[in-house]
Amino acid sequence: MDRIVLIGQALELLEENLTEDIRTEDLAGALFCSKSSLEKLFKYVTNMSIHDYLVRRRMSKAAKEIVEKPEASMLEIAVRYGYSSHEAFTRAFKGVWFVTPSEYRDNPVSFELFPSLKLEKELMEDINMASRKKCDISELYDAFKSRRDCYIVGVDIKSLVPINEISYKAGDIAILTSLMRLEEEAGDDDIVFRIGGDEFVALTASSDEKYAKDMVERILAHNGESFDYEGKQVPLSLYATYYKLPEGNIRYAELFSKMQDELDVVK
Repeated sequence: MDRIVLIGQALELLEENLTEDIRTEDLAGALFCSKSSLEKLFKYVTNMSIHDYLVRRRMSKAAKEIVEKPEASMLEIAVRYGYSSHEAFTRAFKGVWFVTPSEYRDNPVSFELFPSLKLEKELMEDINMASRKKCDISELYDAFKSRRDCYIVGVDIKSLVPINEISYKAGDIAILTSLMRLEEEAGDDDIVFRIGGDEFVALTASSDEKYAKDMVERILAHNGESFDYEGKQVPLSLYATYYKLPEGNIRYAELFSKMQDELDVVK
């Protein structure tokens, strides 16, 4: 099974079972793959474990309920998302939002969660990483549902293998550089997601085709430009495309498959 389709189906099953007791073993069994293979692939694509993703997604939903359902008790919400005690729920919630559920209800905050790229510290210091447009993959589904009429811009690295042959650290810098190129051309209201090892998409806030087309052209204009790796200039080029999602209901598996298909077209 294609890895993108598999991850899409895994995310879909998790989404359908946010209030149920679902284990990685159950997920792997439903997808007819091994637990270890699923865990490795999920970590590679999302930069987080299945457990961490599930906690983040549950706490994202719980946070919305805390604000939208002021009549609901914290224990009711805790139980709905699989926590038998207020204390356990508070620990999980604070681990994601950095405040207790009660503090959140009194002063709800609005910010985007995102997984950091697991790279060496000096790489992060070498490249100025703007975070205002990145969004956690656990927020992806809600964001796409709210922007169904907006364009998506996708990018992928051309020939990453030869760069990795120089060193995996060079490959990491190439991935960061491709992310930076997308972020630099995205608008203030656009949201950037990492959907694969070297694949990123920007969910724009625009339904204007020219907006998306111009963004792609600006990204492609940087093709052939180099990044520095230990004094060596390494040229980097990207595939880039833009598209809209099909009309009608959308499922996680379809979402990931569509994004992958659109990138494959331009390769």
